[in-house]
Amino acid sequence: MKEELAKRYEPAAFEQRLYDFWEKGEYFTPEVDPERPKFSIVIPPPNVTGRLHIGHALVNTLQDIVVRWKRMSGFNTLWLPGTDHAGIATQMVVERDLNKQGISRHDLGREGFEAKVWEWKESYGHQIIDQLKRLGSSADWTRLRFTLDEGLSRAVRHVFVTLYNDGLIYRSLAMVNWCPHCRTAISDVEVEYHDRNSRLYNIDYPVADSDRKLTVATTRPETMLGDTGIAVHPDDERYKDLIGKEVILPIANRRIRIVADAILVDPEFGTGVVKVTPSHDRNDYEAGLRNNLAQMQVIAEDGRMNAAAGAEYEGLDRFEARKRVVEKLEELGVLSQVKEYTHSVGVHGKCDTVIEPMISRQWFVKIEPLAKPAIEIVRNGAVQIIPQTWESTYFNWMENIHDWTISRQLWWGHRIPAFYCANDHITVSETDPASCAECGSTEMRQETDVLDTWFSSALWPFSTMGWPDKTPDYDTFYPTDTLITGFDILFFWVARMIMMGLRFTGKAPFSYVFLNGLVRDEHGQKMSKTKGNVIDPLDVIDEFGADAVRFTLAIFASGRDIPLARSRMQGYAAFANKIWNAARFAMMHLDIELKSAGSIDRDDLGIVERWILSRLNETTQAANKALSAFRFDEASNAIYQFFWHEFCDWYLEMSKPVLLGKHGTEADKQKSKRVLLEVLDRSLRLLHPFMPFITEEIWQKLGGVEPSIMIAPYPIAEEVLEDPEAERMIDAVTSMITTIRNVRAERGFAPKDRFRLYITANDRDANFFQEYAYLLTDLARLDAVMLNTEAPAGAHHDVVSGFTISIEFPPKEITKEQLEKTQREIEKARKELGVLEGQLGNEQFVNNAPPAVVQQAQARHAELTARIEKLQQNAG
Repeated sequence: MKEELAKRYEPAAFEQRLYDFWEKGEYFTPEVDPERPKFSIVIPPPNVTGRLHIGHALVNTLQDIVVRWKRMSGFNTLWLPGTDHAGIATQMVVERDLNKQGISRHDLGREGFEAKVWEWKESYGHQIIDQLKRLGSSADWTRLRFTLDEGLSRAVRHVFVTLYNDGLIYRSLAMVNWCPHCRTAISDVEVEYHDRNSRLYNIDYPVADSDRKLTVATTRPETMLGDTGIAVHPDDERYKDLIGKEVILPIANRRIRIVADAILVDPEFGTGVVKVTPSHDRNDYEAGLRNNLAQMQVIAEDGRMNAAAGAEYEGLDRFEARKRVVEKLEELGVLSQVKEYTHSVGVHGKCDTVIEPMISRQWFVKIEPLAKPAIEIVRNGAVQIIPQTWESTYFNWMENIHDWTISRQLWWGHRIPAFYCANDHITVSETDPASCAECGSTEMRQETDVLDTWFSSALWPFSTMGWPDKTPDYDTFYPTDTLITGFDILFFWVARMIMMGLRFTGKAPFSYVFLNGLVRDEHGQKMSKTKGNVIDPLDVIDEFGADAVRFTLAIFASGRDIPLARSRMQGYAAFANKIWNAARFAMMHLDIELKSAGSIDRDDLGIVERWILSRLNETTQAANKALSAFRFDEASNAIYQFFWHEFCDWYLEMSKPVLLGKHGTEADKQKSKRVLLEVLDRSLRLLHPFMPFITEEIWQKLGGVEPSIMIAPYPIAEEVLEDPEAERMIDAVTSMITTIRNVRAERGFAPKDRFRLYITANDRDANFFQEYAYLLTDLARLDAVMLNTEAPAGAHHDVVSGFTISIEFPPKEITKEQLEKTQREIEKARKELGVLEGQLGNEQFVNNAPPAVVQQAQARHAELTARIEKLQQNAG
């Protein structure tokens, strides 16, 4: 064997060294080889402003597991990484830095500000990439892309111009979601809705030339200054006679029309009367178009009231104006009621500013023609969304989709390739035009707006591979195979990639979309700095090692939200330590390397060796099947259970008598060593996608043919290794040993006390127990194993794995102290059992908890039930 492993498992001692080794060996970089089966996946590009958070750690761990598994399975594998320029977020960060210096972007001018942002990007934009490497991400960093790269910018411009020429991009005045803080329009999917405590104001509008009044309810009384109509339902008998007449708008003293609108008004809701502010509400905007109402904007782009709101309110922040308007309404005696009210308010997720619906001239994508084929390709199964429950959400959103606002009033991003001449004609071109296409004017100025960041991200799977050119990468690796990302960007990104991929390449950009859940705290609460429940992945990598963090995330990744606590990572750090110590033990007894070990003659093996190979084979089958279905939890749990319990707890213990020369021949010892080496090798390869660092460090010492475990073959199940008979008999042995140990402990006997075991078995099984009696005598600490012999009176009887067994214990008086101790143990077990019964009887827990957690609870329930029964027997 090569040099020994260090005595202690210290991941910091080798993680960075191994990552450098992988990078220098170019193991992450595939060759362009169309003859080999390929697997490709693109990273959801993190913001260039980003720092690794636990959500990044989850999605990148899951991607890396699949990538390493596919690479080891013989695929020409590309994991293409990159970062997103993140228009709003990056501009905010740089502006914040400038403000600290007393500088605004306007002081620098557009070109100067863009230069500052590029400077910031070069200084800090690599941070999250470095952090992803610490996690062990095996992405091909030689192909690292950025959404403002020259090639990607060319692809963006080509797509914009093509869509414009096809009539699918247009510029128009329309209602948009406006962020007064960022001073830009944002798309529908960027609006987050939060319940906020507010007030509902009932305001009386006098009917002109009448003593009647119409009462409206609103949470935004400041917008009434821009009302241009009052709407009622056309069939509402209370107001039919008023349709076409006018009311006097309080405060403004303007006459506005009463219109009939069956879409806007629900006669059963409130008073059945709705104020119409076409310039500051999306529904009112549509109603205004239907009823030919004027559009009157009273809130400016900065969120302050403008001149149209009246001199008394001009310049006031919209929320301050609300207070003033309410005071005025009270003074006028037209505020009939105010009540506390909780309702959903749209905010901009980037800055938590309340959105102001506003009519603005913007650029839009006509989305419905793009959405239809994207709906069909998911419906016919060519693109599968996993978990499948997300498909209905996808269809619902895509079938009710609005045109996409793609222009942003920012300076950082892809500047829209539209050019205006002195006569305001528009020329849209992939290259900067010298003159106007319509009138020939040479006085050209480019559109100042930039494109929504998600516009360039929508092209990510193919623009990163050199499209619109037919590059070797594009020909080899596009379309990609799989996308793994958070469910929260299903519409921001996934749907748009499908639409753009189909439109511009004629192919869906991927076949499978796995949507991972959110990482929450151990109580199921969303992590936030305010709550103080955030887990920083870099901190826990420092504390427990990257492998423990990765394995924890994988074993709880069922597609649902993940309840995560540091204690769970500590538990899987213990698993890593178990792997390390098991490998150290094995290597103390191994004097052969993998590359010179030779093949195994299964027919020449004993039953213990056949059993462990059979169990490893079933684990291999389970892991591959689970990974194929994106069941990361099932794959990691299968490997965990095998390695910890079957390999470490049982096989290593069973092999010791032979390895130490206490049983069997020298030939038996050599066969045992060979199987031990084989099982350790295959186990490490099974584990590698989940725990790449520790498996590489150990595997290097085993002397494999390949220079790195990450290019060694991933194990596949082999029918020849299946051995049901070996499994039946060794399972019987382990069950008997467990039963004897439990009964010994329950009766208060010391480990040194030895007993006789009586087994009733048919001739064939009796021969087995006679040959392998040493397993029982060594591991259960027995004097002897008696076959088909009548046990003495007073022996403990049991049925284990279909065999009747009896344990001959010497007489032992149960003292009062022992009896009291047993009663305390019974009460403690009953208490824990009650908690488990409550959990397992809770439908929400059973349906929402990770399957591994539910299975552990069920197993513990069965274990406690059996233990209570045994303790009660011992108590007499």
